[in-house]
Amino acid sequence: MAGCCDNNVTFDGASPAYRRVLWTVIAINAVMFVVEMSAGAAAGSKALQADALDFLGDTLTYAISLYVIGKSVRMRATAALMKGVSLAAMGVGVLGWTIYQTFILGVPDAMVMSGVAFLAFAANVFCALLLLRFRDGDSNVRSVWLCSRNDAIGNVAVIAAAGVVMLTGSAWPDLIVAAAMAALFLQSSFKIIRQATTELRLERADIDLGLIEDAADR
Repeated sequence: MAGCCDNNVTFDGASPAYRRVLWTVIAINAVMFVVEMSAGAAAGSKALQADALDFLGDTLTYAISLYVIGKSVRMRATAALMKGVSLAAMGVGVLGWTIYQTFILGVPDAMVMSGVAFLAFAANVFCALLLLRFRDGDSNVRSVWLCSRNDAIGNVAVIAAAGVVMLTGSAWPDLIVAAAMAALFLQSSFKIIRQATTELRLERADIDLGLIEDAADR
């Protein structure tokens, strides 16, 4: 990744520029959680509320990402693994919530849905652009990029759902989008977990190799 590492070293986030970007992204996500959860509750939109939970999850996981910068490979990879697991749990929770809501269908306020979704989309695109040049780092860094990218995609889906709700007067588009976002959470969690477990395995192998070499030198 240009500007962050050379061709042989994976960027671990240890740069003042990345720390500044991460602080900015954390603040934006925290504000958007409050805004979108309040609007989702007022509008009766499960898709907005699911997206708000994603903002909350991002705020917490980005804070963890910031904390482990400069720590050992094991600590950074373990943090990424925890984020992957929590993202999977969030996806399962949103999916279960959505299935439950299909039996209590209430049509959400499409105007509020679309307006807040546009605001969330703008916030997430801004965050994604800030993080774009840091997207190829280790599992801890890459998890931040994947979350921001997914958020922007999810907002487009919520905007589309609001349009269909407005046209049809049905709550199903809102519920379908909430379920699709849950699936996206799960897909990203698998990517993060896979990279984090690979880094932990390689780090363990390096330790074992070092012990063998030390024993051979004695």
